[in-house]
Amino acid sequence: MTIRTALSRHPLSFALTSALLAAVVSPAFAQEAGNEAGGKNATNLDRVSVVGSRIKRAEVEGPAPVTVISRADIDREGFQSVGDMLQTLTQNTTSSFTGDLAVTGFTPNAQVVNLRNLGPGYTLTLVNGRRPAQYPQPYNRDNNVVNIKAIPSSIVERVEVLTGGASAIYGSDAVAGVINIVLRKNYDGNQLRLTTGTTEEGGGDNVNVEYTGGKTGDRWSATYALQYSENEPVFASQRHALADTRNNAAGVAVNPSLSLVALSSAGLNGHVRNQNALYNAAACDAFDYTTVTTASRGTYCGSYTQVAARSIWNKNQNFNGYGYGTFDVTDTTQLFGSVNFYKTKAKASGGIEFWGTSGDRFTSNPSGAATGVYYDSALQDLIQLQRTFNPFELGGNEAASTLYDEKSYDFTFGAQGTFADRFDWEASVNYGKYEYEADRPRLLAKAVHDYFLGPLQGYISNYPIYTLNQDRWNTPITPEIYQSFATRVKNVAESTSATANFNISGDLFELPAGPVGFAAVIEGMRQTTDLVSDVRTNQLRPIDDQTIYNLTSSGETHGARNRYAVGTEFRVPIFSNLSMNLAGRWDKYDDITAVDDAKTFNVGLEYRPFSNLLIRGSYATSFRAPDMQLVYAEGAASFSTILDEYSCRSGTGLGQAAGAPGRTRAQCNVTGDVTLYQAQSLIAGNPNLKEEEGKSWGAGFVWDIMDSMSMSVDYYKIRLEDASTQLSSTYLLQNEANCRLGVRPDGTPFEQGSDSAFCRNLTALVTRTNAPGTTLDGRISQINTAYINAALLETSGIDATFKYKLDTDRLGDFGLDLGYSLVLTNKYQENSDDELIDYRDLPLYDYSQRSRLRGSLSWAGDEWGATLFGTRYGSNWNAAWTERLAPYMQYNLQVSKKFGPNVRAEFTVVNLTDNQFRRDTTNTAYPYFNSFIGADPLGRRYYFSLSYRF
Repeated sequence: MTIRTALSRHPLSFALTSALLAAVVSPAFAQEAGNEAGGKNATNLDRVSVVGSRIKRAEVEGPAPVTVISRADIDREGFQSVGDMLQTLTQNTTSSFTGDLAVTGFTPNAQVVNLRNLGPGYTLTLVNGRRPAQYPQPYNRDNNVVNIKAIPSSIVERVEVLTGGASAIYGSDAVAGVINIVLRKNYDGNQLRLTTGTTEEGGGDNVNVEYTGGKTGDRWSATYALQYSENEPVFASQRHALADTRNNAAGVAVNPSLSLVALSSAGLNGHVRNQNALYNAAACDAFDYTTVTTASRGTYCGSYTQVAARSIWNKNQNFNGYGYGTFDVTDTTQLFGSVNFYKTKAKASGGIEFWGTSGDRFTSNPSGAATGVYYDSALQDLIQLQRTFNPFELGGNEAASTLYDEKSYDFTFGAQGTFADRFDWEASVNYGKYEYEADRPRLLAKAVHDYFLGPLQGYISNYPIYTLNQDRWNTPITPEIYQSFATRVKNVAESTSATANFNISGDLFELPAGPVGFAAVIEGMRQTTDLVSDVRTNQLRPIDDQTIYNLTSSGETHGARNRYAVGTEFRVPIFSNLSMNLAGRWDKYDDITAVDDAKTFNVGLEYRPFSNLLIRGSYATSFRAPDMQLVYAEGAASFSTILDEYSCRSGTGLGQAAGAPGRTRAQCNVTGDVTLYQAQSLIAGNPNLKEEEGKSWGAGFVWDIMDSMSMSVDYYKIRLEDASTQLSSTYLLQNEANCRLGVRPDGTPFEQGSDSAFCRNLTALVTRTNAPGTTLDGRISQINTAYINAALLETSGIDATFKYKLDTDRLGDFGLDLGYSLVLTNKYQENSDDELIDYRDLPLYDYSQRSRLRGSLSWAGDEWGATLFGTRYGSNWNAAWTERLAPYMQYNLQVSKKFGPNVRAEFTVVNLTDNQFRRDTTNTAYPYFNSFIGADPLGRRYYFSLSYRF
C-alpha cells in the first residue's frame, strides 16, 4: 500500500480511519496507536487505497460500505486466526460445509468466506490486492475457493471487507463482495509472541510462536515474519454431549447403532424379515456392546459410543515464512518484492471403519451386478451384513485418520513510483502455487469380503451363495488383521496463479469542486488446476483385489485459463458536497468456455449535505466466470437405470417400429420397456457454461453523530442471473425431450425453444449412439449431470454499524463497536420455468440466519485493558421445520497487561459461556444439533499470550 500525505478532506468515519491508521502506524501495538488516534484528533489523514477502489483518498467511507479490521482488532476480540474472525462477519453465513466439523466432507481442512449466503465462490478473496492460488480440492466437490485457513495471522496487518458487486474493479467472482487481506509492510523493530492454550473439557492443547521483524536503511526496508503453530486434536469422546448418543441434549431415547448385525432380507428359516438373524451374547461382551431388542431389528448388539471416535478439531502442524522488501532506485521509483510460504500437516479422524454387503461390489449376481445381499448356506436365508470396526480394533482413535499435506507459496516482484508529482504507478508480477495431498484410510473390498465370507459357492435365484465365518464375525479383529485388508487412498492436486499487473492513479485535473481522481489497470492472468484421484476408486474400473470398498472417485481435472483485462475509474466532484464515482472494466477469457468476454461497470454517489453526514448510493454489475472444476472435470462415472423420455414420447430409435406412436412417461416406465435401460452417468465439466451475471444496488448513510460517535445504515440488493445449477438426470432427460420435440408432455409449447442457449447447452449433455438400423440407434450412452446456467438468485437486506469511543482522564478509554445485518429477502429460482420463491421465512429450505450481530466493548487504561466480544446468530428452523430455534450467542473475553513499553501479556477466554450448540428437541440424529447454523462443540477454551518487542 503506497501512502502519501494529504490534508483530510472530511472528518467522516473516524473509527474506521483510526483503525486503518493504527494498523499502518504500529502493527505490533496497534491498539494503543488506535487509542491515541481518536476521531477528534484525526485532522491530518493519509491518502490510501482501500478495497473497492484503486483511487487513493482520505476517507475510508465511500459509495459502498467498507469494513477495516486491524490485526489488533483480531487479537483483542479473542480470535486465534484470521479465518475464525471472518466467520463472525455479520455479512457472512455459517452454512459453509468446510472446517473441522465436516470430517467426511470434501474440504475438511479448509475455511472459506461466504458473504450473503450466495456461496463462497461468489466472494472474491485477495491477498495484498492480488488473487492467490485457489484451494486445489474443490469445495463441496465442484467449486473453486480460496482457503483462508492458509493465511497465518502473524503476517496480517489488516483485513478489508467490501460488500456488494465489484467486478468493475476486480473482475470475476466479486459478486457478493471482496475480502482483501493486507500483509505487513514497513515494520520497524522486532517482536516475539508466544501463545499457548487448551480447552476446558480436554484435548486441543496448542502452541503458537510468532516472530516479526523489520529494518530500514537509507534506501531500503525489509519486513519478515516466521510462525509455527501446532495443536492436538479434540475427539467427540472428549465432549459429554457427543461422547454417548444417550447424552444427547434433545432428550431423545435412542437405540445402540447397528454395529454387528446380519439382517434377514427374506425371512427364511424361521427368521423375521429385516431383523437380526445372528445374535451372540458372548460377542456383545467381547465388543463391549449393549444388547437391545426392537420391533424393527429384533435382538442385536450395538454401540452407543462408536460415533464419538471422530475428531471435531483436526490435529494441525503449520509453518509459515514471509518476507517483504523495498529498494529506492530514485526519489520517485521504488522496487519491491515479497515471498510467502505456508505448509501444513493435518489429521482428521473418522475414528471407525465400516463394512457391509450393501456396498460390496463382490456380493454380486452372475452378470456382475451388485446384489447387496447373499444367500448364507448356514443361516439358510438371504442376509445383509453390517459391521463397524472399533478404534481398539484398528489401533486407536487416530488409526483411521485422513492425512492432509498441503503447502503453498507465492512470489511478487514489482516497481512503483510517482511522476508529474500527482500520479502513482505500480507494475508487478506475481506467481502462486498450492499443492495438496489427501491420504485417507479405506478397506480393500475383496480382502475384507473374503475374510468374512470365504469362497463363492454358487448361485441361488440369482443371488451368490456364501457361508459367513461366524467366529471371525463375532470376534474383534486386531490392528494386524485390519492392516491385512486396509489400504491408503491418495488424491493429489495442485493449482497455480500467475498475474502481471500495471495500474496508475492520481488526479487528472481540477474542477471548481475539486480534483478529478483517476485510476486505470491493465492485467493478464493465467490459472491452472490439476486434480488426480486414486485410480482404484474409479467405479468403471474392472474389480480386482485392489478395488476400494464403498468410495467413488472424484475423477481427474486438468485445465488452464488465460485472462486479460483493462479497467478504469473516475471520481468526479460535481459540487463541493456531491461527487460521483464511475468504473468500467473489460475482461477477456481465453479458455474452452462460452464466456469469451465480460463487461462490467459501477456508478456510485456520495452526498454530504452536512460536514458530519454522508448519504451514499451505488449500482454495480458483476460476473463470475465458471469454476475451472465445473469446466474441466473429467468426471466420475457410474451406471444407473434411466427412462429415455425422448424415445418414449417420440416413438423413435431403440429398434421401435417406424411411425410408432409416442407414449407417456407412465406407459414407458414399466419393467422390460425398451426405453427403460441402464446408461452411464457422470458429473463432468461443461465447456458450454457462460458467465453468471450479477447486479447490485446499495443505498445508505454514515453519520458522525458527535465527536467519537458514528453510525451507518445501508440497504443492499444482489441479483444473480444464469447462476450455475446442477440438474438431476430425470430433469435433464425430461427437458431434453421438451427441447427436441418443442412441446411439453401435455402438448403445450416449450417456451425455451429448441435453438435457445438453454436447449443447446442441455442437449449437449446427453450422448446418443449413432447406429442406424440397429436397436442401439439413438440409445443414450452417457448422461453428464453437469452444471448449466439456469438459476436465479436474489437477496436483499440491511447492514448497520454503531461506534462510540469515550476518553476519560482517570478511568481510561472505553469503546463500543457494533455491527448488524438483517436479511429481508432470499429468493431462488432453479430453472426459468420455475417460480421465483422467497425462502426467507419458509421451512424445509433455508438454514441461513435472517440476522447476525457482532460487537465488542473495550476498555484500555495505562497498563491494563479488557475487551468483551460477542456474536449473535439469529433464529433458525429446527430439524422438524415446525418452529424456529432461539438465537445462538457466543462471547470472548480478553484481559491484557503491559509490563513497560515492550512487554505485553494477554489472557483470553473463547466461548466464555460454553455455549456449544442450539438445543433442538426435534433433531433425532447424531449429533442431535445442526452444526451449520452456529455451533462450537470445542466449548470454553483458554489462551495465554506473551509478546516482547525489541
